[in-house]
Amino acid sequence: MANRTKQNLISLAVGFLFAIGLGLSGMTQPHKVIAFLDPWNWDPSLLFVMVGAIGIHGLAFMMLKKRASPLLDTRWHFPTRKDLTARLVIGSALFGLGWG
Repeated sequence: MANRTKQNLISLAVGFLFAIGLGLSGMTQPHKVIAFLDPWNWDPSLLFVMVGAIGIHGLAFMMLKKRASPLLDTRWHFPTRKDLTARLVIGSALFGLGWG
């Protein structure tokens, strides 16, 4: 099996696992997201899911970045740009408004 095909299949499996996790936790239900964004009827369950996911990702990333390369590639691909452009800020704001 070609390396690229293997990468794609693993990405598909991880995405499917992520979707199953969101579904089982109830985070795919629109009323959960709306209740999280409603300050008068706030439901913190989405916050707990996000904090848990960020924590697990942070720990896994700290452990994996010590490797010479990622599991499915020959080198790490970290962003090199550090500047904030108007295009980046506007795009981020539009994404946030669209999501909200």
